[in-house]
Amino acid sequence: MQLISFLIFYPLLWIVSKVPFRILYILSDISYWVLYRIVGYRKKTVRENLQIALPHFSDYKRKQVEKKFYQHFCDSFLEMIKTMTISEREMENRFKIKNIDLVKEFEAKGKSVILVCAHYSSYEWLLIMNKYLNFKGFGVYKKLRNKYFDQMIRNVRGKFGGTLVNSKDIKDTLKSNQESGIKGYYGFVSDQSPKLRKVNHFTQFFGVNVPVFTGAEFLAKKHDMSIMFVKGKKVKRGYYTAEFVSPKKDIYEYSDYELTDEFFRLLESQILEAPEYYLWTHKRFKHKKLNIPSKCSRVFCPVYPLVLKQQLKVS
Repeated sequence: MQLISFLIFYPLLWIVSKVPFRILYILSDISYWVLYRIVGYRKKTVRENLQIALPHFSDYKRKQVEKKFYQHFCDSFLEMIKTMTISEREMENRFKIKNIDLVKEFEAKGKSVILVCAHYSSYEWLLIMNKYLNFKGFGVYKKLRNKYFDQMIRNVRGKFGGTLVNSKDIKDTLKSNQESGIKGYYGFVSDQSPKLRKVNHFTQFFGVNVPVFTGAEFLAKKHDMSIMFVKGKKVKRGYYTAEFVSPKKDIYEYSDYELTDEFFRLLESQILEAPEYYLWTHKRFKHKKLNIPSKCSRVFCPVYPLVLKQQLKVS
């Protein structure tokens, strides 16, 4: 069944990837009309998220953000498909890295680097940065169930020299590369919501205590790596920039979870600049009913297990 699905859909994806961008965005406009106007894909989730994150916006202004988000969402999906056959020259033209010199400075330290980004702007096109780096690029991802599509994704995202690593294997990969002297950049998309049984820390995100992934921070400290945040921006339709932001101080000067909190403060600021380019279809606030104390983690907060156990029964 997996092979049949792949044989049916892969040719369609390849055909779409070959159309010029002007046609691609006509397809995107049609997709927007169907997805937003007819299907209403996750519209309830999007509206709830926008209400939580942008309470200071009027209903009319939030509605405008909602519409723009769905337009960008369709653009992003088709741009991801376009990556299958896009040329290196085209990608360079459409995705610019603003401060590549900062990346070179980090390379000069001789340490591998963890890059922390979010589902904002065109995070998929960050793969072009491998062209400018001396270190090897690794992207952390969740393996697809369909092995044929999984291999396709690995090929597409690796076309400019990067390598995808299953999130379950990243610890072993890091350890192996460190022991072999392989310097690398490791990209983590760190704004998703982890499963509650795996939560180590909650942070404030638009005034709500939410569970967060902390692996990037702790792996950087464990393996003596540098860390940078990636700030994306959509310049106009089909054109993006990325800017790298270094932490305000040395990572060992941060207490546990402080780096993760700093990333979310940066992400909030980024979203408020142009909220329509964030992935609002994620149920980022789905655990908002859990009354977890601020700054609470299951490592340092003795009430965490009790609060979580009791409130999961009623949520």
